[in-house]
Parts: sequence; C-alpha cells; structure tokens
Amino acid sequence: MTKAGKAVLVLTAIAVVAVAVVASGTAASQQKKKTVTIGWAYDGVGAMAPFDGPALATAKTRIAQVNKLKSSPVKLKLITCNTQNNKPAIAKACATKLLGQGADIMMTTCDVDFAAPVVQTAINAGKLTVAACIGTDQMGPKRFGAKGRLAFSYGNVAQDEGSAMAEFAWKRGWRTASLATDTVIVYFRNVVQAFKARWQQLGGKIAAEETYQSLGGNPASWQNTVTRLNAENADVIVTSTAAAFGAQVPILNGLRTLGNSTPFLNSWAGDGNYWYSKDPQVTNYYYVTFASAFGDDPSAAVNALAKKNAAAIAKGGSTGGFITGPAAIDGILVALKRTGGNTSGLALAAQMEKFKNVPTLSGLVSFSKQLHTVYGRAYRVIRVQNNTPKVIGTVKAKVVPKI
Repeated sequence: MTKAGKAVLVLTAIAVVAVAVVASGTAASQQKKKTVTIGWAYDGVGAMAPFDGPALATAKTRIAQVNKLKSSPVKLKLITCNTQNNKPAIAKACATKLLGQGADIMMTTCDVDFAAPVVQTAINAGKLTVAACIGTDQMGPKRFGAKGRLAFSYGNVAQDEGSAMAEFAWKRGWRTASLATDTVIVYFRNVVQAFKARWQQLGGKIAAEETYQSLGGNPASWQNTVTRLNAENADVIVTSTAAAFGAQVPILNGLRTLGNSTPFLNSWAGDGNYWYSKDPQVTNYYYVTFASAFGDDPSAAVNALAKKNAAAIAKGGSTGGFITGPAAIDGILVALKRTGGNTSGLALAAQMEKFKNVPTLSGLVSFSKQLHTVYGRAYRVIRVQNNTPKVIGTVKAKVVPKI
C-alpha cells in the first residue's frame, strides 16, 4: 500500500471515530436532559372540575409536544392527584403525596380559596406553585405572605377582567348597570368590584347592587335577588358566577321567565354550554373568556388545540379555560430556560416576576412583583343567542383599577 493510501485510511479512521464521538456525545446529552416533574392536584369531581379537567387535558397535549422539541432545555413529566371536590384534608394529602413522588413544581385548582391547602403545602416546601386559571391577586404574597412569592396563576386577575367587562359594556352603548355579586368566593366578588370601579370611571351609572351566595346558599334568596333586579331598569345586569355553583341558572332563568330580556354579562366563570336550559333558552347572555371552545376563536392554533381535545373539553362543559393549561406549561418552560433548568422555587419565581408580554398559546402574559396573576390579555367576548354561543370580538382592559 502506498503512503497516500495509508494516509487515506488513517484519515478515514479518524473521521469515523470523530463521528462516533459526536454521535455518542449527542446521545449522551439527550440522555442527560434533565427531567422536571410537575405535580398537579386537580378537582376531578366537584365544582371546579369543569375548569380543572380541560386545562389538565390540554396541558398533557402541550407537554407531549414540548418533550419532542430538541430546543427544550428539559423533559417534562406530569403526575396528578384528584382532590375530590377540593376537600381540604384530601387536597393537602394530595400535595404531600405529589411532593413525595418528586414534584419539582406544583400545580393546583382554579380557585384560590379551594387551592389554599395545596398552595400552602407546596410553598412551605420551597416549590414554585402554579394555578392554570385562578383569577385573583391573592395567588401570591397578598394572601400567602413572603412565601407567596412562589405562587402564580395563568388565569386573569379579577381587577383586569372586571375592567375589561366594563370596557366592553361601555362600547356596547350601555350606560346603566345593575350589579349582582356572588359572595361565595373572592374571585366572584373582585370581578364585580372591578367592573364597578372602571364603570364609574367611564361615567356609567349603577341602577342596583344585589348580593347572593351560590354554593351552599339558599335558593329562596336567589329568587329574591331576581325579584329585586327585575324591579330596576338597567341596560345590563352584571355578575360573576359559575353555573356549577348553583345560582347562575335560577337567576338568569328567573329573570327571563318574568319577561326580563336585559342583557346579562358574566365573567369567564359563566363560560361553557354545559348549563344551557331548553326552556327558556339562553339568550342575550354575554361573557368574557380566555378562548372559545366552539371552533370560532380568532387564533387558528387555539382552534386546533380545541379540536384535538374536543372530548375532554366537552366533558368539562366547553369552557375557554382549556387554554390555561398549555399557557401555564409555556410559562413554566420559559422560566426554566431562563434559569438554565434550575427548579429552585425562588429562582423560577424571580424569572416569572420579570415576565412582560411573554408569548404563550393563550396570548401575551405579564406578571409583576405585586400581581402574580396575568393582566393585559385580549379577552374573547362571546354572546349566546338561543343557546348558540358565538365570538363577537375581543377586548382588553385599559386600566387595572384598585379595589
């Protein structure tokens, strides 16, 4: 063999070794990709099930997509526990169980009162704790003190949502509103308070202010609310409540049965078609929400996700909250990228507090040190006529009022 031939053989051997080393290194790096475990304590059977279920289902879809991305700095693993109607003892046991199974990050149900046992357990363990759709500023230091810095929600903060509802009502040409406050949870109360604050800033008038309690409340009191609301002339009746909590349908149907066709405006809590009655049909009913579950969302990606998870979304009542699961996963992934995969609760929280218009499947997400729940999203406005829901536009809050 010539010297040239020997040289070729040597160079070929070096190249083969080099390729093997690179391939081995790539495989090793892929094998070494850190697995981050997300523990999700969700309500599978109670009042929050219509909201938790779809968000969890679509989050699973998003996690599967993320784990296929070479650009993802980590691999995500999801473990779950059913809090069975957010019973405090069971919820706390769920959180303890998930932490014991190695959860690096905790996720919880979509109401801060019901979520408290899980949140407290997780933040005491130093874990970032995220809700898909809690809607109050209490998911953070305001309620949980210094350790509350670890708590965030990818829901819309009630002050922002109520303000957006006022903006929509004003643009609609309505000038007088009757307020009906469901006192059962702080989110419901805060939305109506925020609506009132922004409504009066815009120059709107208040015709009546009524209160009622849905979950655990007295049905006779709901009828009294109907009677008093019906006695006042208003351009719109405003509330924040969920049909799953019991009072929404009796109040709305009570008004319609009396021949009162006044527009009824609700928050995203009143989303979904699971509660529609055949007689009277739901008509002249409006609400703001994260996304449309009915195939007519302005975002093609949202419609595709809804189609892929149609069964789970329908089982949950077809609420737009399904988009908050993927939004939370997107946000967690951005925080993990910024920390280089560090799962320390404080490290992740410090990054989330810096979020300014961070893109997620649900739109742009912003937090601050004071507000650990999203503000500034573009809400979908849905109108229901004769039991048929349809997106009629979007609205953003121009002001986040103090309440």
